[in-house]
Amino acid sequence: MSVSTAPVTHLARPHRPVVVAGTLGELRGPTSGLVELPLRLWWQPQRAFDLGVHTMLLWMYENVLREAIRVDELRAYLDGPTLARLWPELNLPRSVRAAWEARHPRLRVRAAA
Repeated sequence: MSVSTAPVTHLARPHRPVVVAGTLGELRGPTSGLVELPLRLWWQPQRAFDLGVHTMLLWMYENVLREAIRVDELRAYLDGPTLARLWPELNLPRSVRAAWEARHPRLRVRAAA
């Protein structure tokens, strides 16, 4: 495979590729209530996020998108329509944003609007 046709790998951090869901429709995580992230995704003692509080919802999505290493983690904690709605507001590393927008161009269009 030549360099020009090699797939682009986006890294969430050094030596860790960004995990991206195949479709937004497969993301059917919670949309309300309290959600407690596992220690692997959020290292703070207080790991519960109240999804009714907009800033906490953003914070949880940002952390899951940055820290997930398996698609099942994305499926468990993210909701596709909610992700699309929040996308322009999320504070994400460029590589995470680029990986998701490459797979889901609809997010790129949403962010540009």
